[in-house]
Amino acid sequence: MAKSTAKASPEPADDVPARRRILDAAFSAFMESGFADASTLEIATRARVSKRELYALVGSKQEMLAACIAERAGRLQLPVELPAPTDREALARTLVMFGTQLLREVSDPAVIAVFRLAIAEAVRAPEVARTLNTMGVETSRAAVRSIMSGAQAAGLLGGDATGMADQFIGLLWGNLMTKLLLGVSEPPNAREIAKRARAAVMAFLQLHPHPDLGYASSSR
Repeated sequence: MAKSTAKASPEPADDVPARRRILDAAFSAFMESGFADASTLEIATRARVSKRELYALVGSKQEMLAACIAERAGRLQLPVELPAPTDREALARTLVMFGTQLLREVSDPAVIAVFRLAIAEAVRAPEVARTLNTMGVETSRAAVRSIMSGAQAAGLLGGDATGMADQFIGLLWGNLMTKLLLGVSEPPNAREIAKRARAAVMAFLQLHPHPDLGYASSSR
């Protein structure tokens, strides 16, 4: 038989940008080895870059951590398209939209993994928790406070915006976050998320009736 002269197809070029590879490798290394034990050499090897490229494109291990968390924390920011509430029905819709997004994004396994990393490294590397709290937790809480402040300005709610924001988040999550962190509950599906968000909003608005109605009831 004649020997084939066809050449083997070349390996496909890796078109994933080096910075993307570094951040993916860093996140995997942090999850597997812990932030304190993951080395820049390990990350560079996984990302198929030199340590010089690693530092030039991203920076120190702390900067890699911040970038990894920032990517995921960015998903918790308030959507710019959410309308300012002008009445109680609009407020309810806004809270349902935000609650739905918050549940969906935080329940994502990649985001839950970041929370687990922060908990696991709380003693050895407290900067993990501080970064997550600043870029993720406080970002979402600030978004809820903004909604509450807007509703107060429109005369739709009375009370303390910070306290109401914390209360709404508590109603929204219940013990779901604890179950997700422990791995004893699966992330909720779209229908379960929508149902949970609506129930939290209904409970919140029942606890905080319109200020005018509350005044009228208390003056009788």
